[in-house]
Amino acid sequence: MAERLIYLPLGGAGEIGMNAYVYGYGQPGRERLIVVDLGVTFGDMDSAPGIDLIMADVAWLEANRDRIDAIFITHGHEDHVGALGLLWPKLQKPVHCRRFTGALARLKLEEAGQPVDQLHIHAPRPAVVTAGPFRVQFVPVSHSIPESSALIIDTPAGRIVHTGDFKLDGTPVVGEAFDPILWHEIANEGQGVKVLTCDSTNVFSPHPGRSEAVLANPLLDFVMAQKQMVVATTFASNIARLKTLAEAGTAAGRKICLLGRAMRRMVTVGVETGVLTNFPSFIGPEEASELPRDKVMLIVTGSQGERRAASAQLSRGRYLGLQLKEGDSFLFSSRTIPGNERGVIRIMNALSEMGVDLYDGDDGTYHVSGHANRPDIEAVHELLKPQIVIPMHGEHMHLRAHAKLAQARGIPAAVATNGTMLDLTGTTPRVVDQVDTGRLYLDGTRLIGAMDGVVRDRIRMALNGHAMVSVIIDEDDTPLPDAWVELSGLPELGRAGVPLARNIESELADLLDRADDRTVMDDDRLEEAIRKITRQVSMEEIGKKPEVTVVISRLAAE
Repeated sequence: MAERLIYLPLGGAGEIGMNAYVYGYGQPGRERLIVVDLGVTFGDMDSAPGIDLIMADVAWLEANRDRIDAIFITHGHEDHVGALGLLWPKLQKPVHCRRFTGALARLKLEEAGQPVDQLHIHAPRPAVVTAGPFRVQFVPVSHSIPESSALIIDTPAGRIVHTGDFKLDGTPVVGEAFDPILWHEIANEGQGVKVLTCDSTNVFSPHPGRSEAVLANPLLDFVMAQKQMVVATTFASNIARLKTLAEAGTAAGRKICLLGRAMRRMVTVGVETGVLTNFPSFIGPEEASELPRDKVMLIVTGSQGERRAASAQLSRGRYLGLQLKEGDSFLFSSRTIPGNERGVIRIMNALSEMGVDLYDGDDGTYHVSGHANRPDIEAVHELLKPQIVIPMHGEHMHLRAHAKLAQARGIPAAVATNGTMLDLTGTTPRVVDQVDTGRLYLDGTRLIGAMDGVVRDRIRMALNGHAMVSVIIDEDDTPLPDAWVELSGLPELGRAGVPLARNIESELADLLDRADDRTVMDDDRLEEAIRKITRQVSMEEIGKKPEVTVVISRLAAE
């Protein structure tokens, strides 16, 4: 049986976030596998109330664990490394990454109580990691976090270039610049590039991307123009932006205060790993609160509206002794990720009510993206001249638009969403299987499946309320007439101003009085009858059918 090269996205294809990709080589069904990235996305109150993190369901990988040779992490963003500590116990395979990413990966493993002896740190190309039939190199690319890497994956069927997240930036402030000469070498080695698996995030942005370095002067001008306290928020992982903001504040004669655990941790890891040098000194919140307002600049977490981050805390009043006042300035040096708009607007409105002046990066003055725009994606197609293009990291419309770009240049391309297995062995990609995929939720400290019903029940209770009904069956198997009803999330009074619980209890008393022996002796039948009456009365009185929990207590004869 002929060997084949396969690609299987489990997360990140058809969505932005929770990236998890699989490559395999070997006989069909027995391919040796490598995993690229294990990331998360964040829950929201609309679709996943109470859920902290969402990640790809790796049941397929778990079932094929003996075929996995390694896990590779391209960079340290949460949507690429955030699930490592939670999912590693299911896979238990060596993890390979670069130094800065490795420091963050170690924290993820330690926080989850997992061993770190399988975490391996590697130098970039020309260093090679051998994993089964794969020879993998980490290639520096510029992005919005240091030491981001594309992967060169050499296989017996040809070379794959997995870009990870990237942009074409020759002056990224912190981290490594995109090196076109290096990429020419990669394109021209051996038989060239067979497959380009490529970031699609900004495929609809028509203008070439801009360098991180272009923000230095606008940010300095902004800080210099402010008369009172300045607050700026951005992604905690964007160390280059943190440095540019801190340098602007320092040059404007202000002391810098970092607020937010994630931000301080990123700066600490950057300094410890050597990727961040000459970062301006900063002070704590206690010292900042004692200085004149025009001598302080706060750089804070929470650019995406996170409720517990520093931005949200400041918008609700005092935080660590610091309080914003009328005339202060608040800058969002970031782009709002789709889906986060409501949280960001909530913070902006709260700040506005305080009299704080708001500024954002939507027009590009105070923010540049970490992803390649359409002209940059086309430039990479031209640079690498791949035989096949597989779009990744994007919603379906991004993947489809990216595939059309490649096809317009005569390059075969395929849209492969989560669970779609492609055979890349030939000259065109072929769909050869559809793997069941889903999501895992981190609910508090427990991992649950999206189809387990926990979140579904939570949503139903949120929409419809809940009724707890308790009934007692005595020693003679006779129902006591007084059912007890406790309501949650429902109006107290019904149509005539009578308590809803009393109305339900009255109807249940009638039910229990007339119930036949067959119903009384069968818990399932009795429970169903009680649930039906409870929902029916509630619908008549308040127009809602609540979720109902029935507790039947049977007294034993002495």
